[in-house]
Amino acid sequence: RVQVVESGGGLVQAGGSLRLSCTAFGFSDDYAMGWFRQVPGKEHEGVSCIDWNGDNIYYADSVKGRFTISRDNAKNTLYLQMNSLKPEDTAMYYCAAASYYGLRSCEIHDYNYWGQGTQITVSS
Repeated sequence: RVQVVESGGGLVQAGGSLRLSCTAFGFSDDYAMGWFRQVPGKEHEGVSCIDWNGDNIYYADSVKGRFTISRDNAKNTLYLQMNSLKPEDTAMYYCAAASYYGLRSCEIHDYNYWGQGTQITVSS
């Protein structure tokens, strides 16, 4: 059974840092992955996505220079290092995996497998 599980959310003050992790289980092929976030009442936003090899990476403009995505394929784990956090980064963050290895997009319709989400709250 294919599954992705996030960890690492929490409460942090503005300017602080957090690191999210996401471990994938049950995959038999190479796969792109990404981080998405959602605020109640709004659509999912693609935060950052990465292909299997890490050669192609996307960042939303709102997080460029502050967030860094990386992956360790030997551990089947995806990371998101978040620095200089702002109150507007407050959201539920989701990890997702695709059924292909390239980076087609960082939009939800291109990702098939989703974690349960982890809440990040940034206080001002």
